[in-house]
Amino acid sequence: MATIAVNPRTPEKAGDSGMVWLRKSISWRLGFWKQQLAFLRDRKIYADFFSPGYQRHNISRLQHLESLGLDLARKSVLETGAGIGDHSLFYLYRNCRLLAVEGRAGHAKKLSERLGIDVKIVDLDREPERLEQFGRFDLVHCYGLLYHLSDPARFLSTVSRVGDCLLLETCVSFGDELSPNKCREISSIPSQALHGEGCRPTREWIFDQLKLHYRYVYATRTQPRHPEFPTDWTGPAGEHTLLKRAVFVASHSPICNPNLVTELPQQQPWW
Repeated sequence: MATIAVNPRTPEKAGDSGMVWLRKSISWRLGFWKQQLAFLRDRKIYADFFSPGYQRHNISRLQHLESLGLDLARKSVLETGAGIGDHSLFYLYRNCRLLAVEGRAGHAKKLSERLGIDVKIVDLDREPERLEQFGRFDLVHCYGLLYHLSDPARFLSTVSRVGDCLLLETCVSFGDELSPNKCREISSIPSQALHGEGCRPTREWIFDQLKLHYRYVYATRTQPRHPEFPTDWTGPAGEHTLLKRAVFVASHSPICNPNLVTELPQQQPWW
């Protein structure tokens, strides 16, 4: 009588296959939900940056920068406090060699993913001198950073050693005194100071500090067309809930440009 051979491991193999499928299914589902949670987390974190108001603010600032008629094409540029790259494109479109620097690792990762560029992580509040390790640049772009620093004088001193020209936009306070006006910010908000300490210096203080490190210091004749940029500095500060901002240019070489002035203007119409 013929004997039928039976593989005693066949049921186990079927069971193993089922367990493998189950583990893969669970792994896939966990991976999917992790991706969804990461997406929702990023959406919450970067909601401010992608909001219509924030984007209109960026457009106003960059339109104004373009209106100044400065030679900004094909330059080596150090962008400080680059955030997630809203201003980086301005220089990439002009064939500049751009190095973006950001204090928050999450912002740096987001910027690198968005634009495919290298981003350096540097604590510009506590270690601004680290910028010197990256060499020297034609331009330093510093829009929306200075007022998030607890020691703005130290930062301005540092960037004067790494860049020939500084383009600076920052929140300021009304007044004639030379004061950095230290203040508190909320470090858990991604668009505020990394360590919860910021400043709202007067325009006079900024001008005075820039003159310590640059031979040529300028204000702009006009302001970006946005409510946060005052056009009259002679009256009261106005609505106290709005930030007040101004634009400055400092250089180691003279800049002959009718859109720049060597004294702080009291009237600055919107561009």
